Amino acid sequence: MITSAKKNPDQAQASNRILLGTEIVGDIKTNGDLRVDGLVKGTIEAAGKLVVGEKGMVEGEVKCANATVSGVIKGTLHIDQLLTMHATAKIKGDILTGKLSVEPGAEFTGKCSMGAVVRDLVEDEARKAKEKSA
Repeated sequence: MITSAKKNPDQAQASNRILLGTEIVGDIKTNGDLRVDGLVKGTIEAAGKLVVGEKGMVEGEVKCANATVSGVIKGTLHIDQLLTMHATAKIKGDILTGKLSVEPGAEFTGKCSMGAVVRDLVEDEARKAKEKSA
C-alpha cells in the first residue's frame, strides 16, 4: 500500500467509514478503501480494501481487492487477493478469493473457490463482458 500511496496520493486519501449506528440501503462504489461498522444493505465495490468491524454488517454482494472481516456478511464475496476472517467473523454466502486466512472461531456457510479457479472465473467474466459490448 505504501508504494501505491506514493504513486497516487489521491487514492491514498480515499478512505471511507460507515460508523456504528449508520444504516445505508443502496449500492456503494469507491476507488479507495471502506470500513463498515454500521449496516449496509446493497452491493459494495471497492478498488482497495474492505474492513467489516465486529459490529459491522453487510447484506449484499461484495467486490474488492482485499477484505478483513470481523463482523457479518450475508452475500457473495469476490475478493481479488486476500480475504482475512477474524475469530468473530460470520459469513453466509459463496466466496471467490485469491487467498484465504481464517482464524479459529470464524464461521462460514457456503462455497469457497480459491486461487487459480478465481482467476479463470474473473477472466471468463471479463471476456463475456467484452463480447457483449462488441
